[in-house]
Amino acid sequence: MTDLLQLKNIEKRFGGLKALNDVSLCIPDSCVYGLIGPNGAGKTTLFNVITGLYQAESGERIFAGETLPLKLKPHAIVKRGIARTFQNIRLFNHMSALENVMVARHARTRTGVLGAITRHTFARAEERAIRDRAHELLGYVGIGRAASRLASELSYGDQRRLEIARALATEPKLLALDEPAAGMNPTETNGLRELITRIRGDGITVLLIEHDVKLVMGLCDRVAVLDFGQKIAEGTPAEVQGDARVIEAYLGSGAA
Repeated sequence: MTDLLQLKNIEKRFGGLKALNDVSLCIPDSCVYGLIGPNGAGKTTLFNVITGLYQAESGERIFAGETLPLKLKPHAIVKRGIARTFQNIRLFNHMSALENVMVARHARTRTGVLGAITRHTFARAEERAIRDRAHELLGYVGIGRAASRLASELSYGDQRRLEIARALATEPKLLALDEPAAGMNPTETNGLRELITRIRGDGITVLLIEHDVKLVMGLCDRVAVLDFGQKIAEGTPAEVQGDARVIEAYLGSGAA
C-alpha cells in the first residue's frame, strides 16, 4: 500500500514544554490507523498539527504526495482532503442535523457570495444538491430519521454520528476521529465499529484516537503508540500489544 499521509520529525512546543518530539508516522492509503497512549501523550496535539489547528515548529507533513506547509490553515487542509471530529462534540446545537451537514458540504461548492445573494439558477441547483447529499450522508451514518431534529436534541451516540456525517460531507481522503467511542455504551460502540469499517471499505482512510483498546486492536490495520510526546511503537495490533515499552507505558497500566 502507498502512504496517504507522512509525518516526518514533527516537533511542537508550548512554551518550554515539548508536546511532540521528533514524531514520524506513515499512514497507508485505505486503512484504519490507530493512535493510542496514556493521557497527555500528545495524541490530540498530533491531530491538531495534522489538521492545522496547531502549527508545528519543525518537520514535514506530506499528504497524497503534496507537502503541506506547516502554516496552512484548517480550511485549506479540509480542501486538500483531511477532515476530523473532536474529542468534545462540536456541533451547531441550534441547527438541525441536516443543516449541520449542509454547512460542511459548502466546502465543496462553487457558488460565491454573489451567487448566494442573487439566487441564480446554478446557485439554486447547487443548494438542492447540497441538501440531497446531506440527506444521503445522514442515512449513511444511520440517523436519516433525525434530519429535521435539532442537534442538541439527539442522543449522545447520534451526535457522534452526526459529527462523522458532517466530516464526510467535505469529501475527505483521510477522516481523523478523536475518541469517537468516548461515552458510548457497548451497543453504540459496536455500531461505530461497523460504520468505521464501512467508511474504510468505501476507500476513505481513517485515523483513530481511542482509549478503548479492544476497539482499536480489533479494528485497526496498524497502530502507533505515543508516550510523553514521542512515538514508542508502531506496527500491527499484535506487534504493538507484545511490545514491552507499550506494556510498561500504557497497556500494563490498566488501560486494557
